[in-house]
Amino acid sequence: QVQLVESGGGLVQPGGSLRLSCVASGTVFRMYAMLWYREAPGKERELVARITSLGTTMYADSVKGRFTSSRDNAKNTVYLQMNSLKPEDTAVYYCNLPTARKEYWGQGTQVTVSS
Repeated sequence: QVQLVESGGGLVQPGGSLRLSCVASGTVFRMYAMLWYREAPGKERELVARITSLGTTMYADSVKGRFTSSRDNAKNTVYLQMNSLKPEDTAVYYCNLPTARKEYWGQGTQVTVSS
């Protein structure tokens, strides 16, 4: 059974940085693209970043230049490095693994940007 476990969230001041991790188990991780979403209170879940199996990345306009996604296939882990954080980045962040059969989600990790 596929499981995704995120970590690395927390409280940070504006302008600060955090690195989120998502560890996958139960699948051949290296074969799949991995995605990061976030959901802020009262808003729809939105796609933040995507990294393909080969490491090609794409980002939402709102985070471009500030967030970087990477992956370590040997550790079955995908990362989201978040720099220059803003209050509007406050949300629960989820990693997502889409397969042909099903989409898998982690439990989410809270990121709060506040002074």
